[in-house]
This record gives sequence, C-alpha cells and structure tokens, in this order.
Amino acid sequence: MKNLAQQLWFTGPQQLEIREQKIPAPAKGELLVEVICSAISAGTEMLVYRGQLPSEIALDATIETLQQQSYPLQYGYASVGKVIQVGDGVDAFWLGRNVFAFQPHASHFVSSAANVIAVPDDIAAENAVFLANMETAVNLMHDGKPLLGERVVVLGQGIVGLLLTGLLGQLPLTDLLVADKWPLRREYAEQLGARVFDPFTEQELIAQQTRLSEVQGADLIYELTGVPDALNLAIDFSGYHSRIVVGSWYGTKSAPVYLGGAAHRNRLQIITSQVSSIAPELSGRWDKSRRFDVTWEMIRRINPARFISQRSALLQAQNTYQQLDQQPESLIQALFIY
Repeated sequence: MKNLAQQLWFTGPQQLEIREQKIPAPAKGELLVEVICSAISAGTEMLVYRGQLPSEIALDATIETLQQQSYPLQYGYASVGKVIQVGDGVDAFWLGRNVFAFQPHASHFVSSAANVIAVPDDIAAENAVFLANMETAVNLMHDGKPLLGERVVVLGQGIVGLLLTGLLGQLPLTDLLVADKWPLRREYAEQLGARVFDPFTEQELIAQQTRLSEVQGADLIYELTGVPDALNLAIDFSGYHSRIVVGSWYGTKSAPVYLGGAAHRNRLQIITSQVSSIAPELSGRWDKSRRFDVTWEMIRRINPARFISQRSALLQAQNTYQQLDQQPESLIQALFIY
C-alpha cells in the first residue's frame, strides 16, 4: 500500500491542486478506505469550479465533509472504495467490503463506520457510485408524486435528469416529455422511453408548447437544468394547479421569473426539492435507511453505469473539469478511477 493519499483541492475559481497527505491509521471506531472510483457531480461541482457558491449557506448541511464554503476546499460526495483497515471497536464485517461514502475526491479516506454505507454484494462499484444521484432521483419522485396517466415533463437531462427519466419511464404515464439542448443526452433519454425535444430549437419548442396547451398543460414539470430562467419554460408548460418541482441548485445565479398572468391564475404549486431531508409528509414512515434500500433497488433496475462517458485519473482533474465547463455536450457522467 502506498504511504500517501492523493486529494483534490479547489483553490480558487477554475484552479485545482492535487495534494498528497500521509495516509493515517484509523482510530477507534474508524475505517480506512482505498477508493475505487468517485463520481463528479457536473451540476454542483461546476458551481465550485466556477466560483459560484453562495456564501451564506453550507454546501450540504447534513454532510460533515461539505461544510466549508470558501477556498481552498475539497468537494465531492460520491466515492466507492474497499475497506482495507479497521480501528479498534469496528466489527470485522467491514474489512474487505466495498462501501459508499459522501466523501470528497481522494484516493484514500478515513471515516467512522457510521458514515459509510455497505455496498450490496451484487452491485459493482461503477454502479454503486451513482447512489447519491439515484437517491436524488428517488427523492424527486417522492416530491413530485407522479400519478398513473399523468403528463410529465423533465427539463434537463444531466445525470440526475436521466436517472429520473429512467424511474418515470417505469410508470404508466400518458406522456413523458424531456428537454435538453445536447443530442447525446436526448439520445439516452429516448432509450429510456421518453419523447425528446431541443428547447433551443424554436420550431420544436413551439410545437411542444402548442401540443401541451391543447391538453390543458402538463400535470407535473421537473426543472433540473441548473438555469434559473428555465423556470419560465416550466410555467409555460403548466396548466391549472400543475406541480413544478425545482431540483436544480442555482448557487449565486438568478433570473426573472414571470409569475403574473396565467401563472398567477393557475394556482401553480412550485416545490423545491432537496435530497438532504425527507419530505415532511413521508417522515413519519420513511427515513434515510428506507430510502437507500429503494435507491439500491432502482440502481439494479436502471444500471446507471451505462451513462459513464469518461474515466480518468485524479491527476487529469484539470482537463476533466475544463471539459465539463467548456464542452458539456461531450460528457454524461465522468468518473475518477484510482
């Protein structure tokens, strides 16, 4: 085993460093994990990379490693690795097991046993690394409550959008329509059973707006583009008392949202969705453990490893983030492989 761990640090807007730290021995109650792969969250991590983090709120209030809000900082929340050493008081069950952890990008990390999740034996590491994003998709389903026979629109087919489309595609909906500007994403969405269109092609956009207006609008619209102005498109697609679920995190970005006219008369329900908590109406019966059980099952059904479009070493991080920033059309899901 190497004596040094590699860690990815964001030191400023569009500035990255790979730092080496001595690998510590796990203390009592802790595990040492050698990472197999970690997934880049193209939406959230682009806010970190571009310097668009809001200063007044933690990156994630529920994850200990994501509390820091200023540079230099580590980021990442989807790592899968093998437990190679355990501290005193840790059950031998963990030794040699693959685990998922909400950890920043690094080749090794030490964590308490309570903060890792055992990966089921039948799920490969490159599927398990999608646990966080699939949990987000499951949470979006819970918050949107799609009903049999509804017309559902998903705006944005990044990885969370694609996973959500995969889940929605299992339901007997009357219509599942998704929008994304990039052909590769639309191609994957079609494979998942959705009708697709490019919202930046005026003819296609008008055709979909006309079609939905003829049936009194969509019942449920998900906004997952990361672009605040897309809320106006969601409103255009809505009808009376339609549900708009905002799954994007905009960071410091903002845009005018037009709530006058039909939007006001239609009594729209605009719901903000965040995976760090359980929907209040479910919290009496659901907890994170139950939601993770469902998430693992959805990973088995969807096989999200098919969406991996790039695997690279941590030392190539600068190129990978630059590609995500400047050529987002070329990538669906990028992984660091250790």
